[in-house]
Amino acid sequence: MKSSGLQRTSSMTAMIDRKKRPIEPASQQARARMREYVEAHGGSSPIHTILIANNGMAATKAMLSLREFAFDVLGDAKALTFVAMASGQDLDANAEFVRLADRVVEVPSGSNKNNYANVELIIDVAEREAVDAVWPGWGHASEYPELPDGLAKRNITFIGPSGGPMRALGDKIAASILAQTARVSSIPWSGDGITCDPKVVIETGAIPPELFRKAMVTTEEECIAAAERIGYPVMLKASEGGGGKGIR
Repeated sequence: MKSSGLQRTSSMTAMIDRKKRPIEPASQQARARMREYVEAHGGSSPIHTILIANNGMAATKAMLSLREFAFDVLGDAKALTFVAMASGQDLDANAEFVRLADRVVEVPSGSNKNNYANVELIIDVAEREAVDAVWPGWGHASEYPELPDGLAKRNITFIGPSGGPMRALGDKIAASILAQTARVSSIPWSGDGITCDPKVVIETGAIPPELFRKAMVTTEEECIAAAERIGYPVMLKASEGGGGKGIR
């Protein structure tokens, strides 16, 4: 593994070596409490071990919050076990999330495409560590639909949306229709009031073409009609524009 150039102290090295060892599973009592909690809330798949596929503040806050949940609800802060991915750079920096994790899996350093944004690597680590779920946090690989899709094929829970809605939300028209379907207030636009069947989006990862077409304007006549209905002034926005470049 490539080093960041920082020098690890002997105590840091000992701590990292300890966290790389296999971990003991949660006690039978803790597992039973988790199972009871899940069943009482209509679930069927208890989560005992979570892979933290992120770093820094995101990973730290996740583990602290989930430990607090486990203590408040299950009476045992150790009812959940955390396996954290950590680059050599994070290990060298003695990152807080490394110290909070129960086990650490060292991953390549460098750009996040080598580690926290590497979907294939995350899935591989999740399989090798036999975790029940993966928490992606924000940024990095959290918005790649290939991650929940790949985990689902391996019966590993992705703590986040499924791949279908994630793909749909990548498009501004589809995202707006989904927001309206969830009854989120929207400003007037060419597709206001249009909703869809969420099940179709989950299955296909897209808004039905006829609804998509109905929501946008493609001709001068459609544009004028929508503008007169909405009221001036109006803004034209490309569905797949980015960074404001599509606004004219």
